[in-house]
Amino acid sequence: MSSPRTTSDGAWTVRRVLEWTTGYLREHGSETPRLEAEVLLAFARNCPRIRLYTDYDEELDESVRGRMRELVRRRAAHEPVAYLVGHREFFSLDFEVTPDVLIPRPDTETMIVAALERARDMTAPRIADLGTGSGCIAIAMATQHRGAEVTAVDISEAALAVARRNAERHKVVERVRFLQGDMFAALPEGERFELILSNPPYIPSGEIPTLSREVVDYEPKSALDGGDDGLDFVRQIVSNASGWLTERGHVMVEISPEQAAPASDLFRQDGRYDEVQVINDLSGAARVVAARLA
Repeated sequence: MSSPRTTSDGAWTVRRVLEWTTGYLREHGSETPRLEAEVLLAFARNCPRIRLYTDYDEELDESVRGRMRELVRRRAAHEPVAYLVGHREFFSLDFEVTPDVLIPRPDTETMIVAALERARDMTAPRIADLGTGSGCIAIAMATQHRGAEVTAVDISEAALAVARRNAERHKVVERVRFLQGDMFAALPEGERFELILSNPPYIPSGEIPTLSREVVDYEPKSALDGGDDGLDFVRQIVSNASGWLTERGHVMVEISPEQAAPASDLFRQDGRYDEVQVINDLSGAARVVAARLA
């Protein structure tokens, strides 16, 4: 397949570049080649995606074609689109993402919906987000519950820098506190929270090499590796959350569908929690385990 560098049968218009890129990305394994082509070209042109259709027959200048060639080359090497364009939508909010943070997934929105339901009747819930990454959980909670005071923790200062910028972008920086440290060790002694939320690393170590190249080659391994069975961080949360929750406080942890039963058992067998519940995502797959301090 020839590159959109030169053409012998017509100009490289928006339409033609989209068609060429769609075919090229499909050949290189993309599951959503047309969508990716549109996102990349809109980024190369610095315009909204909808403009591609109003400018369908417009010829692209060489500078845009050059940017597009480089984006397509990197995408064909399986670099995630979110890293290429530097942002990803989550809970209808636009988040900056870099290779320092895990790319937000729609599955994690399941936790936001469930947490907001539990916080609905709370005037000023104190919420801890452990392993905040891009800040998507903490910031979504702060934007959706105007009384919430959120503490966002991450061991990576680079990740926290991204999260802070996202909080500033969404104008919640005054209600989201960022702390660097390892999970509960970062929390100030004596504080208590109505909700503790976490999307921790939960991929079993042995399964990481089997993940897609987009994940294995580009996303931070520290945000993926959950130990031999993927439950190392879940165990840490089960062991420690009770000491940081208010009376009858809630804890919620994202898991893979295969981990729903063992993760639920960890909460039940601990003896300090009740109302243990598995919450499914929109596809019907188990995605979150929730529990309450007994």
